[in-house]
Parts: sequence; structure tokens; C-alpha cells
Amino acid sequence: MKTAMISATKLRTLTRLDGEVLLPGGMGYDEARTVWNAMVDRRPRMIVRCASARDVAIAVRTARDLDLEIGVRCGGHSVLGLAVPDGGLMIDLTPMGGARVDPARRRAWVQGGALLGALDAAAQRYGLATTAGNVSHTGVGGLTLGGGMGWLARQYGLACDNVASFEMVTADGNIVRASEAENPDLFWGLRGGGGNFGVITEFEFRLHPVGTQALVAEFSFPLEQALPALRGWRDLLAEAPRQATFTASVGRDGLATVGFVWVGDPEQGRRLVPAMRALGRPAAERVIEPSYVELQRMDDTTGRHTLRRYSKGHYLRYFPDDAIEAFLLRGDTSGHAGNLPDAGLQAYGGAIAEVPDQDTAFSHRDTLLEFGAGTSWTDPAEDETRMAAARRCTAALDQFASGVYVNALSDEGSEGVRRAYPPEKLARLTALKNAYDPGNVFHLNQNIPPTAPPARIPPARTAAAADGG
Repeated sequence: MKTAMISATKLRTLTRLDGEVLLPGGMGYDEARTVWNAMVDRRPRMIVRCASARDVAIAVRTARDLDLEIGVRCGGHSVLGLAVPDGGLMIDLTPMGGARVDPARRRAWVQGGALLGALDAAAQRYGLATTAGNVSHTGVGGLTLGGGMGWLARQYGLACDNVASFEMVTADGNIVRASEAENPDLFWGLRGGGGNFGVITEFEFRLHPVGTQALVAEFSFPLEQALPALRGWRDLLAEAPRQATFTASVGRDGLATVGFVWVGDPEQGRRLVPAMRALGRPAAERVIEPSYVELQRMDDTTGRHTLRRYSKGHYLRYFPDDAIEAFLLRGDTSGHAGNLPDAGLQAYGGAIAEVPDQDTAFSHRDTLLEFGAGTSWTDPAEDETRMAAARRCTAALDQFASGVYVNALSDEGSEGVRRAYPPEKLARLTALKNAYDPGNVFHLNQNIPPTAPPARIPPARTAAAADGG
């Protein structure tokens, strides 16, 4: 076991960073280790705030030299707080938060620490966008590497389907590129395989002319009246235009809400509203026309780093009446249980399903709906009851589930990874892990462990070799 003491040579290396090193007790350290889930309160041995790919390479090599566990932070939205290694080295990518756009080529180059809001703002100056998630302070990196569901996915595919190339720092500190023409096996694995193979320092995205307008339509029903409304919503889904992403939710207000999000001309989207109104007599109705950027911020949480959080999810290939009933009950068969989680559904289909399954590591493209149960609270005394309620809610739909979104996994461990990828894809991802990270340096993720690690990492075709060490 190597010592975690920083030698004079190593300290000189770290002072050559374009970014900075934060140590316990120093200015900025506590802020940098604070992530979205307030349950996470871990203290890294050091935090390297990287401002370049070269910094990332130095950080990786430093961690390996000192035998420190590596965590990688972008948006910090992992429920488990995997970005924050207790006693390890946290690679903080947030200084690398830029996005630049070439409107003529419809391309965006996004740094590895950028948040979705930065990508949206840069592209929307030209009426362009690419698929991104539904919360603007989510990290581009974590979202995209797991797949990347968002309001544009039914029109243009997942975020990972819109990546033209990646720049990545490997476990041995080299900088490589991956695209259809360069390291194509790695390119395949990075589109859905999570953060198992290295640290992404730049994404090149294809952009689409989506305009700047959107429509949100929501119709809320008391739970005792919601079953027929959800049945009708499900049936409408089969014929939904690609611009419409159908959504449903059950919240702590005791209401079930059905509706859709439309990206494009709002007047076209309003043609769906009469069919939604025909589902029943709602207790509340909301039909609004936000800008696309406003739409992307609507689900932002105001106290995003002060709440304790837990969530679980499923993929559903079908949604029969029994599943609708289970969704509405949220695991509560008594009729008076407290601390029930929020539960939601978001429709897949369209362009997501049209990408051949073998083309990317992302799996379960034939999903009809993504289901998620999430809860947040402030009192640590409620931890166990809140998490247990979310687990019961998710378990109530187990019999209807087929797979899971890797970005929705929390504490399922290897069982969850096996649900996220079918055996043939998991075997191929394991082979990639053997090639690029045989020592499992990058294991603070939904981990795909290597098998029988070779003596050294086979060299990839590198775009550059990093300084430092």
C-alpha cells in the first residue's frame, strides 16, 4: 500500500496545474465536496479542480501514484454521491464548464464539466438544441454517458445518440479520442456504458433546428378519479407525434397528473389538448408556452444541495391496468401511509427506438415508459422510512418491469448493472473495461468490473500524451 503523503516532487507537479488543488480546511474545500444529495458528507484527501484535459491527466496519475480512490464530479447529481471519495482524490471538472457552437455546421463542443444549462444557452442563441435532460444543473457528462433522456429524444434520439466524438483521459493518463472512425469500440461503449472507461473532457454534439418555443400541458385528477384518465392517456400515447413526450405523475398533493411536453410550434401542440381534456374532468389544468430554455429549467430544484434524496426506477415495455393501479397506489395498500414518494412516467419511442440496439451500449430501446420514484426530505431521522417507502413504490411495479436506465440506478449494485445491460452487451462492456481500465481505477460509478486484468493497459491511439506524473 502506497502512502497518501504528497511528496515534494508531486507537489511541484500539482502546482503546474491550470486549475487548483483544494485540501481539507482550505478555502473552497467544503463547497467543492458538497453535492446534490445532502445525505452525502464525505471528505476527500484532496480535490483537484481541473481546468484542462492536461489537469485531468495529472490528477489521474497523482491518484494512482498515491493509491487514492478516484471520484469524478460534474453536476454531482448521483444519488449515492459517487463523485466524492472519502479519503480519496476528487477530480472536480466544474471549472471546465464551457460550450461553444458552430451554427453553420450545427455542432457544439462541450467541456466535460459543463452543465446542461450551458449547452442549452449556447445552442439556443441560434435556435438549435440537442437532447439534454430535464434539469439544467445536471452535468452533461453523467447524463450523456448513461444514455441521456430528454424532451427532444423522441424526435432526435438520446443525448448519446447525438455525440459525434469524445475526448477522454484514460486510466494511465493518456488522452484519447473516440468516434465512428477513431477507437470505434470505445465510441460504442461510451454511448450508454457510463463512466467506466475514463474521464470525458470534451463532447462534440450534433445540433438540430428546434426553434425556441415549447408547450406544456398538464391535467390533474384526484386519485379516486385518476384510473380512467390514465387509461385514456396510455391509449393516446400509441399515436402521439414525436414532438410530444407524454408524462404522468403522482405527487404528495394527492393528485395524479397526465399530459405532455411539446418542443416546436405551440399551435401544433395545442391540437393534442382537446384529446387530453376528454380524459375526464380535471381538478386543475395548466397549458403554458415556455421558451425552450425555460422548459429546460422548469424542473430545477430551488434547494438543490440542501435536501436528502433517494430514488429508484424501472423500464416498462407495457402498461396494463394493473400497472396503472400499482402506479397510483405507490406501494401503499393501507390507504393512509405517510412519506410516500413522488412517482413519474416519461414516454420513450420515436427516434429512440429506431437506433439499432447493437449500435450503442445503451439498452432497452423498445421501452414504452420510464418509471421513477423519488423522495426528498431534510430530517436525518426520516432516512430509513423515506427510503423504504421509495423501495415499496418501485417494488409494486417489479412484475411489469423489463430493465432499468443506468442513470436511474442507486444502491442496487451489480444486480442493477445486470438489469441495465443484457448479457451480450455486458460481456462487450467488460472486454472494453479490460482494455481501458484493467485495474478498475474508475469504479465509483455503476461499475462494470474487469476480468483477469492484464499486466498493462493496451495502448489506445492517442490524440495527445499528457504532462505530469
